[in-house]
Amino acid sequence: MYRTIRSTVRLGSLALVATALMLSPTLASGKAAKPSPDATLVMLKEGNARFVAGKSIHPHSDTKRLIQAGSENQGDHAYATVITCSDSRVPVEAIFDAGIMDIFVIRVAGNVVDTDEAGSIEYGLAHVNTPVLVVLGHTQCGAVTAVTHAVHGTGHALERNIPPLVDNIQPAVEKAIAEHPEAHGDKVIPYAIVENVWQGIEDLFMRSPASRELVKSGKVKVVGAIYDVGTGKVAWLDEAQTDKILAKVEASPAKAVNAMAGEEPHKKH
Repeated sequence: MYRTIRSTVRLGSLALVATALMLSPTLASGKAAKPSPDATLVMLKEGNARFVAGKSIHPHSDTKRLIQAGSENQGDHAYATVITCSDSRVPVEAIFDAGIMDIFVIRVAGNVVDTDEAGSIEYGLAHVNTPVLVVLGHTQCGAVTAVTHAVHGTGHALERNIPPLVDNIQPAVEKAIAEHPEAHGDKVIPYAIVENVWQGIEDLFMRSPASRELVKSGKVKVVGAIYDVGTGKVAWLDEAQTDKILAKVEASPAKAVNAMAGEEPHKKH
């Protein structure tokens, strides 16, 4: 009788485990679920701390990971989307002590968010399913410096495709100048670099209803940060500012409203 009872209990336990596996596709397939947005931020912060301390562990950088990359979906692994500058001093995976298939990276001069960048971010958030977007500016940014000089009237001639690339930065520079009249000349550039991060987030929200909805649902967190090219440290900006920008965009009649390509606006009758 004891054996019968024990067998019955064991079978019941196995049934419960089987049911749990069926209800949890990530467990059934052997893949771990994505971390929450807050947990992801902890991972990024801890990775940067290791990098700064010279204690990087270089995860997911071996042959086994390459084999995974060739046979598995990045959406099952990547935990963050990062848009940052093309500057060679900002090696994204290195500064977060991350590896292959860990971070979906978008790089463009000045970390601006125009159509191409917004579309890339949407792919990272909605299709690679990363729970965090980091808009990462950096100290000594050449793009922000060039726009600041142009606004001050001390700029120089630029190749024809650069001005339309960095024109998104001008509002950030003008705001920094207006809010910091005590910062003369190049002293305003650090403030402009921070404002440019906020400008990138605003430009994303204005262009991307899908990104706005992911943030409002709690599935995604958008954060700003500044990387110091001389120390390796990432300074994380106030997350509350992202909420303020989102509220501002939601109230704007100029924001994009159709999340999907090909959607037509509803006609008023």
